[in-house]
Amino acid sequence: MAVRDIEPISLDLDRLEQMAESSYYNPYTIFDWPEKIEPEKPWMSESLTTLAGTPMWDELTRDQQLELTKYEAINFFSLNIHGIRELMSEVVMRIHERAYADVSEFLHHFIGEENEHMWFFARFCLRYGGKLYPAQPTLKADSVSHLSPVAREAIIFARILIFEEIVDYFNAHMATDEALPHIAREINRVHHQDESRHVAFGRMIFTDLLGQVAKRDPAEVPAVAAYLESYLQYSIGTLYNPAAYRDAGIPNALALRRQALEHPARLLAHDQILKRTRKFLTRAGAGRERIA
Repeated sequence: MAVRDIEPISLDLDRLEQMAESSYYNPYTIFDWPEKIEPEKPWMSESLTTLAGTPMWDELTRDQQLELTKYEAINFFSLNIHGIRELMSEVVMRIHERAYADVSEFLHHFIGEENEHMWFFARFCLRYGGKLYPAQPTLKADSVSHLSPVAREAIIFARILIFEEIVDYFNAHMATDEALPHIAREINRVHHQDESRHVAFGRMIFTDLLGQVAKRDPAEVPAVAAYLESYLQYSIGTLYNPAAYRDAGIPNALALRRQALEHPARLLAHDQILKRTRKFLTRAGAGRERIA
């Protein structure tokens, strides 16, 4: 981590810091945790499941559909937990480095909030589902190991941003889905409230770092864009967990995953999930149209 090669990052974070302080809540007391979840309610919005819009969803029994929402909710929250752990480790290593001195105060808020998010996601999964799904194999960064330290730094913060934007797409929808149990809506609502600040910060810091990349060596920008497009596709793929299909009692899980990932209805859903992020990357100068 050659942070010394990065120009100091200076961002106007006063508004985000004030919002973090004024909207602080105690995660250990804010939620009313029921003993159990109503068996007739989906745990995840049915329109957000990985089989939504396909014949494979229609072929399931109602019990299988409800079970799939349960285990895909557990998978989604597990992805949150593993993603948070990764981003926290990256931020902690940088929080007192010279390049990040000006944003250190906000990074403290960021770490504190993410730690609390990890706690309530895990509590939901373990209390109601009795499990977490293991972390999935990560996308290797070998293809960018030859890039400059600042380009690799931009990629690290872009990965964090992409993770948070995809998660927030789901949170925003489920926070208002009256079909879900109250506790599921509340967890998504609270997380969405915090993530709006984190996404704003992530966009600002990535824009700064990408600007440094473009200034030092514009030829590296297409390589950054190519990696980020691969990471977007990787992130979508993690939503399709064959273990969740198996736990829901659906046979031929691996074949079903491949079939679902390629279905036209799911490709349209992927475009919707990634639409906001892709628009931002294009505006920032690292969209897929920059790939050589």
